[in-house]
Amino acid sequence: MGKRRRVAERPRTRQPAVIGGVIAVVVAGGAFGAYSLYGGGAAGDDTSAGGAHTTVRTGPLSATEIHTASTAFLTAWQKGDVAGAAAATDDSASATTVLTGYGKDAHITGVTLTGGKPSGTDVPFTVKATVGYKGTSKPLTYSSKLTIVRRAKDGAALVGWKPSVVHPDLQDGDRLVTGASGTPPVTALDRDGGELTTAKYPSLGTVLDGLREKFGKTAGGKAGIELRVVRKAAKKGAQKTPDKTLVTLSEGTPGKVTTTLDPALQAEAERRVAAKEKASVVLLRPSTGEILAVANTSHGFNTAFQGSLAPGSTMKVITASLLFDKGLASADKPHPCPKTATYGGWKFHNDDDFEIKDGTFKASFARSCNTAFITQAKKLENDDLTKQAQQVFGLSMNNWAVGVPSFDGSVPVQSAAQMAASLMGQGGVRMNPLNMASIAATVKSGTFHQPYLVSPDVDHRTLAKASRTLSASTLSQLREVMQYTAAAGTAAEAMSGLGPDYGAKTGSAEVDNQKQPNGWFTAWKGDLAGAGVVQQGGHGGDTAGPIVAALLKAGS
Repeated sequence: MGKRRRVAERPRTRQPAVIGGVIAVVVAGGAFGAYSLYGGGAAGDDTSAGGAHTTVRTGPLSATEIHTASTAFLTAWQKGDVAGAAAATDDSASATTVLTGYGKDAHITGVTLTGGKPSGTDVPFTVKATVGYKGTSKPLTYSSKLTIVRRAKDGAALVGWKPSVVHPDLQDGDRLVTGASGTPPVTALDRDGGELTTAKYPSLGTVLDGLREKFGKTAGGKAGIELRVVRKAAKKGAQKTPDKTLVTLSEGTPGKVTTTLDPALQAEAERRVAAKEKASVVLLRPSTGEILAVANTSHGFNTAFQGSLAPGSTMKVITASLLFDKGLASADKPHPCPKTATYGGWKFHNDDDFEIKDGTFKASFARSCNTAFITQAKKLENDDLTKQAQQVFGLSMNNWAVGVPSFDGSVPVQSAAQMAASLMGQGGVRMNPLNMASIAATVKSGTFHQPYLVSPDVDHRTLAKASRTLSASTLSQLREVMQYTAAAGTAAEAMSGLGPDYGAKTGSAEVDNQKQPNGWFTAWKGDLAGAGVVQQGGHGGDTAGPIVAALLKAGS
């Protein structure tokens, strides 16, 4: 499809009258109805006979306060009273800016707001309006919600301001704008020439938005007239989030952009993540870096490319390469794996405090022994892991040019206990499935090939490079321990039947306030490499492992 995603459209309703605290709506055909927001009776507050506050209210908000505050905001907004609506929030200046732009820049008129039943302090509502520009108009409808909060200084019940109250896709600094789209639409194609649409591949919406943002002006298309969310400018060194189309008033002429996605593998990826509550996966080709599939259960954010999550024990692939390089471990030589190990004042444990007596490093890697790595922390410099990630695996330098926005991993220099934690993928280390798939691909190919979704030949962009490769000895040992993990370690069940040219690593990353850790899995088979995460899924071998393994099998 190549167009930014749209919200649903419904027939226009006329602008309603507001009578007292009840909103009366005249709908097409002349029928007349009225409603009042749920939540209780008439407005009320602690006031004196003269109308002045005598006390500062505290404690939980009452149903009456929620009703009164939400009605005041929605009624003023519907009437076009920007000042009144903004005054009903806890940040009138910011609210004024967004609400003014709603009419002036977005050209939205005829606003009808319908309140729903409150849930606690949250009040849902629907918006029906008209978007018009130079004689062309279309209906607009969507759902949003507001939250009532109590202002500390005077106890007043007000709408807790955030731009998403006005439209759920708005974030701080974003704007709603109607006019000639800044970027012409594109038709995105898979590697076989088939059109990529969200109807066929539901999780590609953010990818298609990114392709339009990057290639729309050079792909040969012509811009249309649209209502769109214009994202705020990115911070220095960061990638701007793509704009999003909400309503197309007149179609532009799309250009064409060919991607590296494989239609069969993309369909399989979509099917696999849909079976999980919050999963993401990436599959790529190690010999080239071509991305063959990317999918997320959640369609609003591309966690697979832009996520920033602790990768847990999958990070031990990089750490193991570092230990091999420095002669601190050898695959088949004895290596300590005690129940616990202390460094920097922290006591680190293995899962269920297991230990491996008189075992090899390969055995520790395959069983994901944390202490096998923590015991070596005292022999490492604080920046050793960072350098290994950057120089060998091409990570943590913010210079990937995938073709759409991506996060390239972060392995910051840390000290003491945090440095030790980073060796096992905790601390400040952050990755996503694209990064982890690239790590497995680098082990398989022996050389870092920056992943890409659109060939660099299309726009002559420069792909990221790694400054060095692993020694032959380190590479051989790294492949050996990953292969052993796939055959007889924590990845064995998921990788069953896929050998012998394979390797894998599982991971579980603890996250504050989560009952279950995030489950990670990274692996290769032949000239395929993949990685996935299931947030709050538990052990990676049981959750993300089957997703990645299924794609490796499908692509073989």
